[in-house]
Amino acid sequence: MNKTHIHQKMLSGVMAAFAADALALGVHWVYDVSRIKERYGRLNHLTAPEIALFHKNRQKGNFTHYGDQMLLLLESLSHCSGFDLEDFAARWQALFDNYDGYLDGATKKTLAGFQAGKSPAAAGSDSTDLGGASRMVPLALFYAHDADAFIDCAQGQTAMTHNHPLVLETARFFVLAALETANGSGPAAAIRSAAEQLPSESPIASLVDKGLASAEKETAQAISGFGQACDTTEALPGTIHLIARYPEDPETALIENIMAGGDSSARGILCGFILGIHNGLDTVPRNWLEEMTEFNKIKPLTGSM
Repeated sequence: MNKTHIHQKMLSGVMAAFAADALALGVHWVYDVSRIKERYGRLNHLTAPEIALFHKNRQKGNFTHYGDQMLLLLESLSHCSGFDLEDFAARWQALFDNYDGYLDGATKKTLAGFQAGKSPAAAGSDSTDLGGASRMVPLALFYAHDADAFIDCAQGQTAMTHNHPLVLETARFFVLAALETANGSGPAAAIRSAAEQLPSESPIASLVDKGLASAEKETAQAISGFGQACDTTEALPGTIHLIARYPEDPETALIENIMAGGDSSARGILCGFILGIHNGLDTVPRNWLEEMTEFNKIKPLTGSM
């Protein structure tokens, strides 16, 4: 498959990931699914975070703090023509100087590390949240043809804030899954192949197996069973479930994701990434993209649309 075709696939995945985060904003970290249903019915459009209290300063079309950092990474990549940890770290610290969004535990610990004089490679928290790995998706636009560099950069950006072996291994796993998908494997096959490429002792394999085995379950039931929270042990199998259950339908996958509650942003970003690569951007509702506040900033950074 030629480089242009691979790049277009990765672009579709990156844009779908951004859309997933914007879609999740309205109900992010709302764990009571009955409350989501009562307020919105089936939520299939972007909305302000009317019941997502952690994002009370955000507006319809904005990103969560995950999406904001993902955009920051894209801006750094574009400016440096590749990943530069020092540049990304400087931009990341500047973002949170006067940030009006939510500061999670990993962010606070990492900021404290920087304030204590630690380097970008040493400042990271020990957080096990999936969000640290999910932020890496823009790297696909720059490293789709160099798997080793893609993995190194994905783990480098993750470690800056989430320096925990489980999250670092998750970043590696999704790089491998994205590459397999871009090269023509179906999403479930790509996931299995990526898991097989991890070290035999990796805990990721069992989490992936749990997610794949749940593909026939209703999404709300599956994600409730795994746990709706941010921790990778809960969020990763939920993400795999979404990819395996809706391999040809990113729109339904991302809607069902937010209707399942909890950390729908981290799950949605990685689900959108893989399913966007596989299915193309035409399968993501255009209004989700165009209603993103930063859509016109993202377009030139990616060379898209």
